[in-house]
Amino acid sequence: MRIRPISPPLLVEEIADRIAAADPASRPRVAVDGAPAARPDDLADALAGPLRLRGREVVRVSAGDFLRPASLRLEHGHTDPDVFYDEWLDAGGLVREVLGPLGPGGSGRVLPALWDSTADRAARTPYVTLPPGGVLLLDGTLLLGRGLPFDLSVHLWLSPPALARKTAAEERWTLPAYARYEEERVADLVVRVDHPDRPALVE
Repeated sequence: MRIRPISPPLLVEEIADRIAAADPASRPRVAVDGAPAARPDDLADALAGPLRLRGREVVRVSAGDFLRPASLRLEHGHTDPDVFYDEWLDAGGLVREVLGPLGPGGSGRVLPALWDSTADRAARTPYVTLPPGGVLLLDGTLLLGRGLPFDLSVHLWLSPPALARKTAAEERWTLPAYARYEEERVADLVVRVDHPDRPALVE
């Protein structure tokens, strides 16, 4: 294993180059995964502009808009780390509305948001169509190891002490889920982000 320090701008450019090198007739499905404290949404947002400069249309989706309704998600309480790990994400809805339509032979018609977890109702977001060559940038947490059909997965890794330090007190009940995740997730690219201004690629 080789750990290569890299600047944040160069990290974005290298990942964008890798995505843009995909078959121009495909619709690459890219997962940017990490605990909320690692800010996977920031990296997904940062990739959008460079990909558009490379001639790729982009659709941004957040897994947080594909949570199950509160009646199912919180059925066993609000702070169960195993339920958080296994049952909060509506993986079936994510495949049906986003990942499946962007796969080989798919229509390209996706629903960017399915469920508004704050209001606990359907998000009422209109469908969009991503043309061939377009890229899905999906950010989220605990996405890997579920058999979801990604073409590239990037995991933002925090050491356990850094994760505990950066996780808000009211969210620390989730830490056992992330400890379990360390044993089960597999990513194409792993980026160490204990110090976000000094990331490092694990090769």
